[in-house]
Amino acid sequence: MRALLWQGVNKVGVEEVPDPEIRNSGDVIVKVSRTVTCGSDLHLLGGYIPFMRQGDVLGHEFLGEIVEVGPGVRKHSVGDRVVVSSFIACGRCWHCRREEYSLCDNGNTNPAITEELWGAAPGGCFGYSHAMGGNAGSHAEYIRVPFADVGAFAVPDGVSDERALFASDSAATGWMGADLGGVKPGDVVAVWGAGAVGQMAARAAMLLGAERVIVIDRYGYRLDMTREHVGAETLDYTATDVSAELLERTGGRGPDVCIEAVGMEAHASGPQHAYDMVKQQLRLQSDRPAAVRSAIYNCRKGGSVFVLGVFAGLIDKFPLGALMNKGLTLRGAQMHGQRYIPMLLDRMAKDELVTEHLATHTMPLEEGQAGYDMFKDKVDGCVRTVFTP
Repeated sequence: MRALLWQGVNKVGVEEVPDPEIRNSGDVIVKVSRTVTCGSDLHLLGGYIPFMRQGDVLGHEFLGEIVEVGPGVRKHSVGDRVVVSSFIACGRCWHCRREEYSLCDNGNTNPAITEELWGAAPGGCFGYSHAMGGNAGSHAEYIRVPFADVGAFAVPDGVSDERALFASDSAATGWMGADLGGVKPGDVVAVWGAGAVGQMAARAAMLLGAERVIVIDRYGYRLDMTREHVGAETLDYTATDVSAELLERTGGRGPDVCIEAVGMEAHASGPQHAYDMVKQQLRLQSDRPAAVRSAIYNCRKGGSVFVLGVFAGLIDKFPLGALMNKGLTLRGAQMHGQRYIPMLLDRMAKDELVTEHLATHTMPLEEGQAGYDMFKDKVDGCVRTVFTP
């Protein structure tokens, strides 16, 4: 089959690789209909997560048709149209029983790397380096899905591929940030990042009853999309004083919940950005935390900060004093997709959650390099590139 492979820093290419096979009784093989780029893929592409090997298949957000099932599969049949959680979970371990699916004890078959890095291993993820299990990704004609009865979900007939695709990761990640961030009716919520995950976090906050939702970014086309399709307020941090604006819009208190949806390559204005860039390139810190810092400084006293963006290691100038003395709650997690995807598909069927606008560019897998370049460089209003293997 054809697949889009990581070939080195900022280089991908389509090559022939062996077809996936059933390995365990709970596996299914999915013929991929649509698979989409994700901002966290750019960390892999740029070499910031040093656990990729040349020839690894990229991609973790996808939808397709089941073409083969293992003998232990009970919930799915050949021909089912399914969306699959990007994180792999067994459904039986202690963490899965607590619906902490991205922390599954059995989803990551290569836990040693992350046990050394972080003190424990999270679950596995499709196409996301050997630190997360070394699983082949979804930018391919076919993909093997382990624990399919837990991680694959039938798409309702009335929901299009273009809409359901984003339940796989972006919508589930965004919803988790609003849910675990503790958004309540009447809250003011600020979201850093107007990409797909940030937009979905903003929409989730609105559906959970937030009184005001403010999304912060620097790209005009993403802010325009957020206002048009999500209905949230927006701020361009390069054109205004974000701290002053947030205080003005919250009666001088600051947002109740701040959601960081940017990650380890965050941009900032002024000398802070140059400082972080130099430290990261010299490997004196692994991640650039500008958006996390801003969320902590701007959150109201006693408020909640949730980190959705992917971080890999260590950061400098973390405002621990602000966190402690303001009495903030700080949380973060990889996406517990299995917890949210059925509900999201139901909301999609009711038109409460619209996502197809995120797919700004659709192209065949053979154009993978161009698609990733466009996505990375924010060319032609690109929010997400969707590949059709």
